[in-house]
Amino acid sequence: MSHRPWEEGADFAIGLAPIDEARWLEGGEADPAARKDTLYAQHRDLVWGETAASRPGQMEVAALIGVASAGDLPPLYAASRAVADDLVLVEKAGGHWRVSALSLSAPTFFTAADVLGKSLADIHGPVNGFNDRFLVRLARIFDGLRPGLILQRRNWSVVNSDQFFTPFSAPVRARIAEISPGDVGQALFTRVERQTVRRLPDTGGVLFTIRVWLTPFAALLESPERLSAFARAWRSAAPDFAAYKGFHLYAELVESFLRAHGESHSVNGA
Repeated sequence: MSHRPWEEGADFAIGLAPIDEARWLEGGEADPAARKDTLYAQHRDLVWGETAASRPGQMEVAALIGVASAGDLPPLYAASRAVADDLVLVEKAGGHWRVSALSLSAPTFFTAADVLGKSLADIHGPVNGFNDRFLVRLARIFDGLRPGLILQRRNWSVVNSDQFFTPFSAPVRARIAEISPGDVGQALFTRVERQTVRRLPDTGGVLFTIRVWLTPFAALLESPERLSAFARAWRSAAPDFAAYKGFHLYAELVESFLRAHGESHSVNGA
């Protein structure tokens, strides 16, 4: 379990922090193209999208990642085949930062069509409190992002699926009722999205990367401190964050797991 953002805080904070070039893309997947090509062939409308004016930015992304030739493929998709991360190109148009091209292989309940061409405000409108609390700040970060600076944040949720490709929530959440309390350790997972942003110096866009890590709940039992940190974050999660993540759907199962392993007190100490 290499990423545990709940140990740093439970709220839906932007939380962008600078990292050096060597830590930009974590790698660790021998052949990401094999996984992505299957999805591209079978579900292209769900995992790929581009706007007409995005090709210069796509080509800059490919060069940045070190893909010399795209062949007949869109340059951003060709670049995505070389890395484990999903790639999202965000460019400013009409005074707003908008998604101009994206390659997905591990979407957490969204599709390429859901976000292509949309502004940050359009995309994050469903996030309770996002526009009021974060949108201005996020747009300012994108505006001021200087070439060479790479920023990272980590986001997390709880899911009942070990699949990286989850474009729709309904089929996953429909199976929650099948889980017994004794099976939570293997049936529920922490789903961490490691996200980075960096400026494209030539075309001026921003490359947004997403890498998903899935870990079964059983890994929380590796140390009492790890379990306690998760319990604190789960029980103290801000209402808007918890609602957006659908925590209420898993509440009984998660609480039974925590109680069964010694984390019996509530946030209020009851």
